[in-house]
Order: sequence, then structure tokens, then C-alpha cells
Amino acid sequence: MKNKFSIRQLDNNDSQQVINLILPIQQQEFGVPISIEDQPDLIDIDSYYYKHGGSFWGVFDDHILVGTIALLALGHHAAAIRKMFVRKEYRGKEKGIAQALFDHLIAYCREQGIRDIYLGTIDHMHAAHRFYERNGFEETGASALPSYFPRMAVDNVFYHLNLAPSI
Repeated sequence: MKNKFSIRQLDNNDSQQVINLILPIQQQEFGVPISIEDQPDLIDIDSYYYKHGGSFWGVFDDHILVGTIALLALGHHAAAIRKMFVRKEYRGKEKGIAQALFDHLIAYCREQGIRDIYLGTIDHMHAAHRFYERNGFEETGASALPSYFPRMAVDNVFYHLNLAPSI
């Protein structure tokens, strides 16, 4: 990722920027039938993500939010990835934004002792599937998810990553 980009934690003061980034990608680009009312976490980032030890990060190009990733702590040394989105013109391996966000999240997980990371996505987001698989995630069936994993109604493809302890 080039030096002009920066990653920082997001909070309730950033909610409108987060909504302005995520909703158009979900609704217009990918045709996901989801509204802001279905995602109260975007309005109250502080309570939803930070309360139990998770976090929410954004990548900025100067002052413009161009990507997000969130971690929802689940207890049991486990967490769920949420809200991983990158503005279309900032996507791609050469820009490295998605990878930088993911690497930042993984470093945080290791610091926090999180061993299992889960995520849900939708079947037609093939580039996202490839990204997760390149980063060690394995697809898992919904029935294999732990009972404490909070499923989103639109998700129909699930992944799991086991973080082996660093030696």
C-alpha cells in the first residue's frame, strides 16, 4: 500500500462516511437487498464493535474513506469479520488496500489471542471468495458454524480461518 493511504480505527463520528461507502456497494454494485435499518452496527459502531473487544478500521486516501473492515469479538477466542468493503476504483492486488486491511485485522487478532475467525458472504461475490481463500480461509457449511456466530440473513457462503499461534 502506498504511503498516501492510512489505516485508522473508526468510531461513531465516522458513521456517515462508512454508510456512504458501504451501502452503495451493497445495494447498487452487488444488488444485495439490505438497508441501513438492517445494519444498526453502522450507526452505532462504538457499541457494536468495541464493547466486547472488537474493532473497526478504515483506509483513507487523504481524507476520503476508501475501505473498511470490522472485527466482531465473539468470545471463545473467536471473532467474525464484518464490513470488508473497498471502493471500486481502489480495488486490486496492485493497490493492496484489501490486503493491508486484512493484515491489520490479523495482527490485532494475534495480539488479542483470537484463534478462530469466521465470516459470511454471498455466493456471487467471487472475487471476495478468492481473496479469503488466498489468505487461508476454508469454506465451511452453515451447520459447521459455532452457535455463537451471528449470521446475517443475506449471507449464504461461510468461511473459517484458524490462526495457529505464532512461534
